[in-house]
Amino acid sequence: MPVPSSEFKKALKRLPDADKEKLLLRAVRRDAELYETLVFELLPEVTVEQVYEETTDRIHELFNVAVTGRLLNRSLNKALGKAVKESARSRRITKDKRLEIDLNLYALRLIFDNYTGQFDSPYNGFYVSTARLTARTAQLILANLHEDLWLEYKPELDDFLQQLHGRSKSRNLRFELPRELVVPS
Repeated sequence: MPVPSSEFKKALKRLPDADKEKLLLRAVRRDAELYETLVFELLPEVTVEQVYEETTDRIHELFNVAVTGRLLNRSLNKALGKAVKESARSRRITKDKRLEIDLNLYALRLIFDNYTGQFDSPYNGFYVSTARLTARTAQLILANLHEDLWLEYKPELDDFLQQLHGRSKSRNLRFELPRELVVPS
């Protein structure tokens, strides 16, 4: 991403307000993420909760469309990849790291509630992607949240990891919570 030079900033300050408005409108028409970021920052009625709801709806729809695919394992793997991108996009828009964690957990809940039968498929792509997302979510919690919030997420992550380790495919993979997240019982 280019860094605006001082000459660019000076030229921007010299522009009349009408021209600034035209430039801004042209920029948001070209970049949907920029538009959503500005809507979030400028409109007080758009909240993190609203962004969460909209993103969970999109993630839910991604998995609903995946169920109709001919190759379910591959379709679910693609849906999971898109869901992770939606979570990251929402974090970039709101700059809220906890939102990304909550959205990742939402996607994992969808998977573990509806699609764990695909873990036993001869194709392991969906299983591996789910395991990686679980481990990545644990790392995000460790890196971005206060220690006290770890306890809020730990039971759910433990359940996901236990379900992953219970599969025959887990012998070849090793995904665990970071030591810092493991709290003595």
